[in-house]
Amino acid sequence: MNAWVGIGRSDIGLVRAMNQDAFVTMDGLGFWAVADGMGGHAGGEVAAQSAIATAAARAELFADPLRKGQCTPQDFLQDVMTQAHNTVLERARLDPRLARMGTTLVTLLITSGATPTAHLAYVGDSRGYLFRDGRLTQSTRDHTLIETYLARGIVTPAEAKTHPERHVLTKAIGISDSAEPDHSAYPLAPSDILLLCSDGLTKMLEDADIADILTQAQSDPHRICDRLIETALTRGGEDNVTVVVIARR
Repeated sequence: MNAWVGIGRSDIGLVRAMNQDAFVTMDGLGFWAVADGMGGHAGGEVAAQSAIATAAARAELFADPLRKGQCTPQDFLQDVMTQAHNTVLERARLDPRLARMGTTLVTLLITSGATPTAHLAYVGDSRGYLFRDGRLTQSTRDHTLIETYLARGIVTPAEAKTHPERHVLTKAIGISDSAEPDHSAYPLAPSDILLLCSDGLTKMLEDADIADILTQAQSDPHRICDRLIETALTRGGEDNVTVVVIARR
């Protein structure tokens, strides 16, 4: 088949009353995304679903310009983030019950060519990973207070794992006047596996655990998704957990 295919799974977990995660897989467009909402009552769910719906609509709109080279991947992903942010802000403006809702958003676009390239844009602490030759590499950087503390040497990696502010976001869709994403891009090899996930996975599993599952699952995206979620639940399932696994088929 020689195309990149994404498999997604989402689980409410064992503690939360509702699932405030959302994801989309658009294999035909080479586009995938994961969102993790936050906010009282249904706010987080609305924010995540709104961001993902907007991202999917923008991907459809930009499909032809991207194919024709009339739009760069970075411009497209920037548009996705901007429009998702504006949509969440507008939903909150129209319904006071949704005030201060927000969501993380990590997006992935794979462009074809002599060498396929992964393009990511992200806000918040939902992550993107690359698994290549048995090695797992984080492709994103968490927008959290603890990441800032680590960069400044205020805490050690060991202290960061249990710090009370480790999940406080410094940037999210819908929270401030603007939400400028960070971007990354890298060429892909045919055997690469990419993973997008909410922090419901990374709260429960270390990167080494994720790498072990990816290795043992023998490049089967369905099996990888199931094993990642099952393991997160076995270890407590303290949050909603969502994973999207992308591999070449």
